[in-house]
Amino acid sequence: MRAALVAFCVVDLCGRLSAQTSAWQPTPGHRQLPIWPTSVLHRHTPAGPETKTTRPDDHLVADRPWTYIQNVSQPTLTVYSPPEHNTGAAVIVFPGGGYQILAIDLEGTEVCDWLTARGITCVLLKYRVPNVGPTWDQQCGCDRDTKSSAPLEDAVRTIRLVRYHAVEWHIDPHKIGVLGFSAGGHLVAALSTNYDRRLYASVDTADVVSARPDFAVLVYPGHLYDPARRALNPQIRVKHETPPTFILQAQNDSVDTVRNSLAYYEALRDVGVPAELHLYAEGGHAFGLRRTNLGITAWPGLVEDWLATLGMLAR
Repeated sequence: MRAALVAFCVVDLCGRLSAQTSAWQPTPGHRQLPIWPTSVLHRHTPAGPETKTTRPDDHLVADRPWTYIQNVSQPTLTVYSPPEHNTGAAVIVFPGGGYQILAIDLEGTEVCDWLTARGITCVLLKYRVPNVGPTWDQQCGCDRDTKSSAPLEDAVRTIRLVRYHAVEWHIDPHKIGVLGFSAGGHLVAALSTNYDRRLYASVDTADVVSARPDFAVLVYPGHLYDPARRALNPQIRVKHETPPTFILQAQNDSVDTVRNSLAYYEALRDVGVPAELHLYAEGGHAFGLRRTNLGITAWPGLVEDWLATLGMLAR
């Protein structure tokens, strides 16, 4: 989901008002936790304060509005625990938004509702956005000069924290995966292939824990295909140790071409990483988990079956 899909003004061209409020907060019973100590200075300085916006009339998904947040300078994680049976598995969710916003309900809290109902702990990452400036490269999802990425640093830090707190949060440290949409799908691939790089200076004992996901799910991913090179984004360094991966996309996705999924899948296959690629003729982009009459929107069941084959869920 790129920024072109969203107007960043409070009033659109037709004069319809959007519901804009201050920083996003999870529902009662869940607490946001900062992923970095207050002593860590961030390079990321958005133009304004964090806001949450719901567009009630345009860009509906399955005839329902959706909410996005922008100007995230203080990244957080929110843990959603299963209400009853706990499988021990956990999934860290990366909402999409073209590295400009975060679709916090469509590709965030609604995903957690599904996962926790299946006995899976959901950890929702609110990573730093937007990424702008003269050296930001939208295609690679990184700084053109340093190749650094604030969202990737946030992702690495978060999976380490989840594994570090696994006992406290009733999670099996060997069943921690990641799931991302659109730009969040790119973030999943970036983490899956760069988890062993030193991306930031260690800040505490959590940073000695492995950042490798045990499995990865990419839904209509972007930023993976480099059209100039007609090849996979060179910042995605696929290797044999890249975790087992599930990829889903529609061929008529007009926002992120299906070549993103194809390029990543082929790279995974070439080095022997177990991977599933599910392509559908129709579906478009940014549908989240909202069911329609299109078959692609039944994808959560495919993920559950795939997780069972990996031994992450019981059959």
